[in-house]
Amino acid sequence: MTPSTADRPQMSIEVFEELACHAPETVRLEFIKGKVQVKAAPDGNHNEIVKWLQKQCIQHRPELWLYAEQGLKVDSYRNGRARPDGTLAPDDHFVGAGEWAAPDGVLLVAEVTSYDADTGSRDRVEKPDGYAAAGIPVYLLVDRDASSVTVHSEPENGVYRAVTTRPFGALVELPDPVGFTLDTEKLKHYAD
Repeated sequence: MTPSTADRPQMSIEVFEELACHAPETVRLEFIKGKVQVKAAPDGNHNEIVKWLQKQCIQHRPELWLYAEQGLKVDSYRNGRARPDGTLAPDDHFVGAGEWAAPDGVLLVAEVTSYDADTGSRDRVEKPDGYAAAGIPVYLLVDRDASSVTVHSEPENGVYRAVTTRPFGALVELPDPVGFTLDTEKLKHYAD
């Protein structure tokens, strides 16, 4: 049976990587579920949330770093490429990795929702599937629309088996291999 056009990628991964390589610096491209997607430019509150998360990670796990916008190879079935807002990995983990690194050794990826039309499907559905398929242990979604934090964990067969959502202000457990608790009270200041 021939796959429908909806199931086929728009282009090969090689063509996507060439396109992404030549995109202007202000354009951030991703290749999720076989489709080229433009990631919205972050606003000030978005950047503050990423900075807050970096501080939390360095406080609790100083041997790790939350890398901003590191390109990752995800979604093994579709040969996807994503640029998480944050990627938690050991210090110096990406030395020599290039623009699109393998997800091996990554402990957590984080996304902060943007105010664009496709953030719902991209950050809440497509990226969790891609990150789970890549075997990334924890996916953290800071959802500004819902004023909540969602932790996806226990990836198995391309899906996260455990998903927990808490409102801004709650204590949020990041399971092993991350292994610390976020106090999300400060996120209330960044909700638009």
